[in-house]
Amino acid sequence: MKILIADDHELFLQGLNFVLKTHFDDVEITSVKNYTELYDAIRHDNYTLVITDLAMPGANSMDGIIKLHNLLPDTPIIVISAVFDREIVQKTIEIGVAGYIPKSSPNDVMLSDINLVLAGGVYIPKELLEDTPVDTELSRSIQSLKDFSTAANITSKDKKLTPRQIDVIKGIARGLPNKLIAYELGLTEGTVKVHMTVILKTLGVTNRTAAVMEAVKRGYISKVEAGL
Repeated sequence: MKILIADDHELFLQGLNFVLKTHFDDVEITSVKNYTELYDAIRHDNYTLVITDLAMPGANSMDGIIKLHNLLPDTPIIVISAVFDREIVQKTIEIGVAGYIPKSSPNDVMLSDINLVLAGGVYIPKELLEDTPVDTELSRSIQSLKDFSTAANITSKDKKLTPRQIDVIKGIARGLPNKLIAYELGLTEGTVKVHMTVILKTLGVTNRTAAVMEAVKRGYISKVEAGL
């Protein structure tokens, strides 16, 4: 697995490098310090995951993330930032970023969030779950995630997929990437990723293949729809 990390603070960059190498086996990490180096790195190699600061030299924060996602539409991108603004977080998720992690997060929480993203989900800070996004569909999907997170006494088997989440799992069963699922359903890519997170939690699985198999088992989609 290859991970590209970007941050203009040397101490944090070294710390993140150490934490990732301690947690993941057989991981190759490339470290860069600004958007210019970040873009150059992705032109010369392929990465499993990109973890980047938001405010760095070389580009305006949001423009830099938009360009990064356009260059790597199928690669999960996580923003790790000291800046926490609900509007900024929402915009990055709508763009298609797979997670927004505050730099103040403990190492175990940060690693758990990274594993969620690697499984195909999206991480949204709990603070954002308390706010209502402008986008109606995104609002509903985040509310679903909030309901799941706050209902500690309800097990995943007691939860049900919504009709929209079933549409998403059908797209996954067809082997479509999030971007194409979003296009077919008229959603933002970020909204599809939030739905994907809820699907994984609801079905009690950790990857897309297992989600499809569990969806068939529970009768959400047929074997034919799953290509079985």
